[in-house]
Amino acid sequence: MATTVWKGHLTFGLISMPVRMTTAARGERISFNQLHKECHSRLKQPLFCPVCNRNVERSEIVKGYEYEKDQYVLFSEEELDKIEPSSARVMEILEFVKLSEMDPLYFDSSYYISPEDAGVKAYQLLMKAMEESGYGAIAKLTMHQREHIVIVRPGTRGMTLHTMFYSNEIRAAESVPTDKIEVKEQEKKLAQQLIESLAAPFEPQKYRDEYQENVKAMIAAKLKGQEVTEVAQPHMAPVIDLMEALKKSLAEKQAPAAAAAPALVAEGPVGKKPPARAVQPISTVPKRAGKKATG
Repeated sequence: MATTVWKGHLTFGLISMPVRMTTAARGERISFNQLHKECHSRLKQPLFCPVCNRNVERSEIVKGYEYEKDQYVLFSEEELDKIEPSSARVMEILEFVKLSEMDPLYFDSSYYISPEDAGVKAYQLLMKAMEESGYGAIAKLTMHQREHIVIVRPGTRGMTLHTMFYSNEIRAAESVPTDKIEVKEQEKKLAQQLIESLAAPFEPQKYRDEYQENVKAMIAAKLKGQEVTEVAQPHMAPVIDLMEALKKSLAEKQAPAAAAAPALVAEGPVGKKPPARAVQPISTVPKRAGKKATG
């Protein structure tokens, strides 16, 4: 079962329901350890006090705010708990907004909201009402020592919650002089045809992180004593004639797909194992050679 990151009540009007939140998404990536180049030992970063001239334990740490150079106001965890707003335990819906009017630029982290037993009916009522009306709920929520503005919306199997950036956290985009560029009607039609030729249902399982797959393959190649060949990069030429580029793009999409060429493995020197391409995903890496792989 997923770890609960927040537990409290979701309220709107006089209706209150006990709910819990779990993380909906988490980035996955291969991490490397930092090693000493000379002996390949893993480096550590101890907490060191220069005044006491010794390492300190985490139990000795307090939080402080630097109001002047090297001058701090100190706070304990108990003091920080005292100033938590009501949104630390109660997520009150402030208003409902049309989801179609929301800019995804404001979305930050995603969570699932699940009802406790006593709140199942109210939870289902709110979710169905938002689903049929096209509205999402704006609320405030305090966790991890910060009050977040959040949007609650109906999902395929329950309600989801997204923490949002405040407006002052959104960086202004650099202005692009689009009003000075004339786009011809024929160019727009060709561009729309190209979009339609590439259109497909959204199936997120189709997409994968090729860089992470290449890293896994490189690790496997290193463990086998093989060299890794460089992945071919496309040559990007500047577009001189936009109309011609659009026509060629459409022609390529409409032409029958050529048979995919088999992947080639570069040949290595005589007596050595052939180098491996860093493009084949490797499902497992032997644990016994893990220390050697980080070197």
